[in-house]
Amino acid sequence: MATTWVFVEETEEGPATVGLELLTKARAFGGELAALYLGAGSDEHFAALGAHGASKVFHMAPSDLLPTASAAAAIADLAGQHSPDLILFGLTYTDRDIAGRLSARMGKTILSNATEISVDGGAVTVTNEIFGGMTLVDTTFESDAPYLVIARAKAFVAEESGGGAPEVESVAMPDVGHSGSARVTASHAERLEGPKLEEAAIVVAAGRGIGAEEGFAVINELAMKLGAATGATRAIVDAGWVPYSKQVGQTGKTVKPDVYIAAGVSGAMQHLVGMKDSKVIIAIYKDEEAPILGISDLGIVGDLHKVLPKLIEALSNR
Repeated sequence: MATTWVFVEETEEGPATVGLELLTKARAFGGELAALYLGAGSDEHFAALGAHGASKVFHMAPSDLLPTASAAAAIADLAGQHSPDLILFGLTYTDRDIAGRLSARMGKTILSNATEISVDGGAVTVTNEIFGGMTLVDTTFESDAPYLVIARAKAFVAEESGGGAPEVESVAMPDVGHSGSARVTASHAERLEGPKLEEAAIVVAAGRGIGAEEGFAVINELAMKLGAATGATRAIVDAGWVPYSKQVGQTGKTVKPDVYIAAGVSGAMQHLVGMKDSKVIIAIYKDEEAPILGISDLGIVGDLHKVLPKLIEALSNR
């Protein structure tokens, strides 16, 4: 592969983890590797991109306008100048927004939800899951480059390569008229208690089996004992019992912890897609026919309101 570009959005912690994961994966393709970086930027952030393999950074610094429409136009202009072979995005809101706009501008097909990307000569093949992860499908681009791919978080592991500081080129954010006129009036950072869900080694997740919003208290208590992050199914997020930021699943976050404890989670396919690659899955559910018990390494058939207090007690006595 001659040239690969990876879109990386800036977060409060620095370059988005999914962007670093994709840079790591793209190193295996060989050729030139550059990052399309959207954010204020800093020498520290650019150094992190270089450490993960980027030899060049195209830096797009946003204003107070919602940046996605303008960023897509800027990337399209860059692609016209430099002719990259492959452009990678993560499965985040900003990434998908820009990738969709870029697809429309360039008349290019996007392959999304990738769990694997392989390059053989000039051919790019993308693997993704269908039927809730039960079947894998390989799709190879037959059009002309550049190829656009959206990959799932945690599909690849972010690892530094020892690379040095990259060359940084500032890229102007063009005026795209009405499509880019939305203005960001305020930003609110959610207070985080405990480990970040996507990066936690242990996750304790709850489903409708907790019974009511108050039932999440025992989940929080267990998580505190284990130093774990808490997660949730879409059902209790939609019910308003917990914030969306805790949702694990196809329309939520993908996690891959060392231990995933599912309490009161029946195991709907939408949820399984987001956590089935956890190293060890422990499920607690009252119905022995529940799908979650079919994929768990350890299954406990019982009432979580009886099981979890006993577990918390045992942990407290250690």
